[in-house]
Amino acid sequence: MNDSFSILYPYKSETTYKQLSAETLHDLGLDMIIKSLTDDGREQKMITNVISQMTADPRVCEYRQKVFADILALPELRTKMTELFDKMEFIRNFGSMHKSSDEELGLWHLFHRLDELGDYIKCVEAMRECLSDERIQSQGLTDLRENINELYDEAYFAEMKKDIAALKLKASDVQSVTLGINVNERFEAVSMGLVSVNSKPFKKSGIVSNFADALSNKDKINDTSDWDGDMHYHQIDKQNTANVASFIEKFGGFNAVRNNSFVDGRIRATVVRTPDDDGASNSTFYLETILNKMLGSLVKKLRDTLTKYANVAIVNISQLIPEFVYYIRFAEFIGRLTDAGARFCEANVAGEGGSDMEARGLYNLRLAVNLEDKSEIVPNDLDFDADHMLYILTGANRGGKTTITQAVGQLYVLAQGGISVPAEGFTYRPVDCIYTHFPADEDKTMDLGRLGEECIRFKEIYNECTADSLVLMNETFSTTSFEEGYYIARDSVRALMEKRVRTIYNTHMHKLASDADELNRITGGAKASSLIMKSDGGKRSFRVEVASPEGSSYASDIAKKYGVTYEMLTGSKTEE
Repeated sequence: MNDSFSILYPYKSETTYKQLSAETLHDLGLDMIIKSLTDDGREQKMITNVISQMTADPRVCEYRQKVFADILALPELRTKMTELFDKMEFIRNFGSMHKSSDEELGLWHLFHRLDELGDYIKCVEAMRECLSDERIQSQGLTDLRENINELYDEAYFAEMKKDIAALKLKASDVQSVTLGINVNERFEAVSMGLVSVNSKPFKKSGIVSNFADALSNKDKINDTSDWDGDMHYHQIDKQNTANVASFIEKFGGFNAVRNNSFVDGRIRATVVRTPDDDGASNSTFYLETILNKMLGSLVKKLRDTLTKYANVAIVNISQLIPEFVYYIRFAEFIGRLTDAGARFCEANVAGEGGSDMEARGLYNLRLAVNLEDKSEIVPNDLDFDADHMLYILTGANRGGKTTITQAVGQLYVLAQGGISVPAEGFTYRPVDCIYTHFPADEDKTMDLGRLGEECIRFKEIYNECTADSLVLMNETFSTTSFEEGYYIARDSVRALMEKRVRTIYNTHMHKLASDADELNRITGGAKASSLIMKSDGGKRSFRVEVASPEGSSYASDIAKKYGVTYEMLTGSKTEE
């Protein structure tokens, strides 16, 4: 399998990415949206990393969109994949596959690792079965299916299963071990060694009873120390001068060694009343070492098998898990909102000569998440084209200016991440990055002052953005007097028009919006337009429209609402 294969980052060598800033993610409300996808902090971090990497390459956008369309349309695929990933993650976290030294771990750990590797194989086989669904259409998932099938065609998985089955069969023959103990004339143990590895367990419950039988029946005491020829005596490195009866009692548990996938821990549990200061505490580890020596060919075969297949079964397959999780979490999220009444659509990349954006029925996804009644969502239409490349958006306080500014940014981030977008229709030309200029926190403006900080930040944005970028500005240069802010804002708008950057400038400077036609006459490049949040009889409609600013009428509406017109204050006239 190609170790660089990805269902999120195709055309790696041909594509460049730009990173969205943490401030932009926050300004667009994407940090809160991501928290709605999953409670897992690691998954939140991974998803943030994916959506914050932007590229204007339309091939990447379309590739991701088709992968997501498959995963969204096949809930059973999502369910099965999630189960497999949970199992693989459990094996990886609680198994011994992460250990690096086979020799150090010993024979029993190697047997356990075989079980784990076998479980990985089952997971990969199940993944292969999932991807065999004929309804899958995306290039990403069909390419993945071909990669996994290629592994089978080359017999890697078949050989792995065969090797593991053979090795497990040999390992199952180890049912018990026999130890030999040399004693001196005072009946003290002077050395211990491995006599044999046996295919059958001992009949009696302990070595002590066997030893008692040997003493009571002279016929059972061997005249020589000869073994059966197929094993050799291995003397323990350090002599032990303890009384042999005590010695045998301490190691009586050794005859309970049996084949078990978790035998390593259980071997240690059978060693009773073993003091730490007489050299006996190392005997369990000695047994493992001696078994490794006596069964060297088996251990070597295990090690070779693990080395051969670990990267295939663990590294190459496991690296795709976060990419699947990215798509799955968004699919589950959108499924929940759709069931609650929200509308989503698949984005379409604009062809040559088309508009830079045509959005129909767009809305703010963060707002939709917080609305219990999705029917309260107010959809809007908005385009970026030759005559409407820079919008100067004006309207009443709390009338929805910031909400729709965020919504436009969300559309691009989600669409280019391959995710269905909150709209009835969305056609767009991908952007290379999104830059936001929203009010900064107080602690970031203490040294330079608010206006100084805003100017420096805007200059950085302007230097970085290109004709392929999207710039979203919220009340920029509004922290000074109207006259100062107006002239700085006017020059900034002209510079963005020259650069032909798609821009929404949300502001209270109605005069700036009124100057749109004049700016178009004196400035080359993109065209500016006045965009307003419509009012309906003094009520906020939360709908936008390309029109001249309504000016002081908004202030009049607010004054009437809070009773601060001259007539209402003095009572000289009854308000209608």
